[in-house]
Formats: sequence, structure tokens, C-alpha cells
Amino acid sequence: MTIQKITPFLWYIEQAEEAAAFYANIFPDSRVIRVTPVPSAGSTRIVEFVLFGQPFIAMSAGGADPFNHSVSLMVNCGDQEELDRYWNALLEGGGSPEACGWLKDRFGVSWQIIPTDQIEMMADPDPSKAGRVADAMLKMVKLDVAALKAAYSGTKV
Repeated sequence: MTIQKITPFLWYIEQAEEAAAFYANIFPDSRVIRVTPVPSAGSTRIVEFVLFGQPFIAMSAGGADPFNHSVSLMVNCGDQEELDRYWNALLEGGGSPEACGWLKDRFGVSWQIIPTDQIEMMADPDPSKAGRVADAMLKMVKLDVAALKAAYSGTKV
């Protein structure tokens, strides 16, 4: 695995290896690279993995704070089919859907599953376009790409 200047590091109370394998099975260009036990630290394990070509490191070490919404992983999706696929896969095994395209997977990690152009639509200099997209999003759990684009353009789905 190439060493990056900044690599996301996720501390799981347990199940880091299971989580990394779960994610690697969902996303293309993803895999678990290595699992390293830390013998002097009991059951602690370091897991190196890649998602969409982005290196991550995770650790199972107990005693950590639980994950919360302060940090999430955002997946930009090209169309509704891709969005649905990742949304449904990440909910498998006990995840929970949340408002505005957010969900928590079964390991407690927060994800945002969004259309690729959502940020641009919400940043539009025309406040009515941006506002319509934000208003539409606030009424959704899983995002509806067509409805967001219709809100942006001011048309009905």
C-alpha cells in the first residue's frame, strides 16, 4: 500500500477486519491489504485496506469512543442505480437509514450516499435553485436523484 500524507484511520472497538472486508466487497477497486496483530496489545489488530483506490487503516482495539456523525464517509454516485446499490449494500446486516442521504452501517460508521452533482447544485449562486435542492433533500431519507434535479431546475418529477 502506498503511504499517503493523509490516510483515514478508523478505530473500531472490535470488528475492524470484518468491516474492512465488508466495505471491500461493496466498492470496486477495493481490497484488504494486510491484517497485523499487535501481540503486546492483546487482541488489537491493524487492518490496511483500500476503498475505490483510497487507502484506509483501521484498528480493533476496544475501549474507543463509538463512531458518531462528526466524521462520515461520503460516496458520490453517478446515477440512482449506483446510489441505490451502495445505499442498500451498506445497510445490510443491521445498518440504519437516516435523513438527507445519511446512513449508519452495522459497525456504526456514518456514510453520506449522494449524487455526484449534489454539492454543485447546492452551491449554485442562484439562491432559489440551491434552496429548492436543499429543501427537497431535507424531506428525503435515501436521496432521489431525479427529484433533486427537478428541484434544481424548478420542474416536477
